Amino acid sequence: MKTDKKPYLICLDYTVSHKKFELQYNATFDMLETIPKPPMEELDSYYESSEYISHTDSKKSIIDKVYQIVKKYTLNKKLKLINSFNTETKNLLDVGCGTGDFLATCNSNGWNVVGVEPNQSAKNLARQKISSSSKIHQNIFEIKLERFDVITLWHVLEHVPDLEEYISQLQKLLKPNGVLVVAVPNYKSFDAIHYKQFWAAYDVPRHLWHFSKKSIQLLFSKHKMRVSKILPMKFDAFYVSLLSEKYKTGKSNFLTAFFVGMQSNLKAMNKMNYSSLIYVIKSDKKSF
Repeated sequence: MKTDKKPYLICLDYTVSHKKFELQYNATFDMLETIPKPPMEELDSYYESSEYISHTDSKKSIIDKVYQIVKKYTLNKKLKLINSFNTETKNLLDVGCGTGDFLATCNSNGWNVVGVEPNQSAKNLARQKISSSSKIHQNIFEIKLERFDVITLWHVLEHVPDLEEYISQLQKLLKPNGVLVVAVPNYKSFDAIHYKQFWAAYDVPRHLWHFSKKSIQLLFSKHKMRVSKILPMKFDAFYVSLLSEKYKTGKSNFLTAFFVGMQSNLKAMNKMNYSSLIYVIKSDKKSF
């Protein structure tokens, strides 16, 4: 992705390495890139932390408990969304399935599910929650013959080293009338602007890319796909603000985090710049 870039922010990895990384602004795609990107052989080491909650079912800390409560609520919202597509068959691929809660929810509601999860401990937890006929792959490039009605990526695309190659593979795995659901943080949200380098959703260097609405639309249009709908993830503003307060002050500061999260959601209403956004993406039949 050859484009002109300029410095935007310096951020710290608060979870594992405590190293500094630079965010550079890519004007062509209106997105940020984490620089330097860790070599492929080192990437896994940045996920080796008990604090990386999407790879565990931990309920130890208050933040863990908040995460698990919100997760339970959002699982039903996600299920309702994919059911609304009214696909002829119900074959689902969940990329970055983590500990398998979304897979299990869909599986128990009539969906044939396949997952992708590179983390072994998370994968082991996921396998305990789904039917024995369901599969969980190491990566999407292992899947050769199957095609899916719905493919979901809940906070996954920001982790992908090679965006072009990955989006191309997603397109190949989607049925012609299928639906791709991509949820990612939005660096143009109020909470991102408020917390600056302390914004927890920058999560360097695990998050390699930081998207705006424009960048998602441009990236997928290159692959003859279009964004048909954008939906908010309103709970993310509160959870991300809670973590951001901890990074900024060393304390959770629940009331301050709640106030910032509320402000973020209120200010997002006009331009749909919520802390995280869900993009419903389909094949652009006009481009064929």
